[in-house]
Amino acid sequence: MKLPHYLKQSLFFIVTIFFGFSIGYAVINLKELTKKSYVEGNYSEFYAGTKSQIILYGTATCPYCKEARNYFHNKKIAIVDYDVDMHKKGEKDFQKLGGEIVPLILIGNRKISGFDPDAIDDALKALK
Repeated sequence: MKLPHYLKQSLFFIVTIFFGFSIGYAVINLKELTKKSYVEGNYSEFYAGTKSQIILYGTATCPYCKEARNYFHNKKIAIVDYDVDMHKKGEKDFQKLGGEIVPLILIGNRKISGFDPDAIDDALKALK
């Protein structure tokens, strides 16, 4: 069965638009798509006075912070948990770290912005 010419043109147009938008999205978000899930640095000053090499900066209302807390709890990993809305040191450290989104998680020499289980697991492995 042969497709009518107008149908072929319509399909070609739709496929072209789809790929055009896909390529445009990839180009616009290339930096975000290729960035590392963590930033390495010397965060030792933030661990001073704590008994853990894992610090979570979050809020009580953030669903991703809750997921991160549950993630550590389920793995029986002790963390230092600062609510940046309620704890002055937590708020100050969060700002000093350039925090833009919560949760912001420090694990050893890695800073992870957002809840990313793979990045957390990699950082935990590197910590040992």
